[in-house]
Amino acid sequence: MEGEPTRIMLAVNQSTIKGYPHASISSSRAFEWTLQKIVRSNTSGFKFLFLHVQVPDEDGFDDVDSIFASPDDFKDLKQRDNARGLQLLEFFVNRCHEIGVACEAWLKKGDPTEVICLEVKRVQPDFLVVGSRGIGRFKRVFVGTVSEFCAKHAECPVITVKRTVDETPEDQVED
Repeated sequence: MEGEPTRIMLAVNQSTIKGYPHASISSSRAFEWTLQKIVRSNTSGFKFLFLHVQVPDEDGFDDVDSIFASPDDFKDLKQRDNARGLQLLEFFVNRCHEIGVACEAWLKKGDPTEVICLEVKRVQPDFLVVGSRGIGRFKRVFVGTVSEFCAKHAECPVITVKRTVDETPEDQVED
């Protein structure tokens, strides 16, 4: 329909180097690339849909010994994780407000590959943008790749944005 903004879903994640609430290099790069190459000066013609998928720890405690956990510990950790996820999304939302681009943001929990594709199906954006660490074939076998899965399974066009060489940490798995 004419007059409606192009809806860009951007799957964002936290940095494994700096930790929450810092955006990963790949997420930041994908966002900035989309602003520079697609949105440009047409801020009213686009709307960002930010999705952050939190991957639950197997026992829900990260580095805490679950044997000595109380029900309050679970509640505290859940609140902390939600707060960190919201801080991550706040970074992108604030940036959009600074430049005048409409946006929405939300958190989900689960396997990022599955959740992103389900959210694409539910929300039906015009396209999906995901960052890529640009890891080689050997490492990809062990760590998997969300961007490749989304490119194959998402029900919309997918743009994968790679990090630049100068943005790549020594260990490419880190981001």
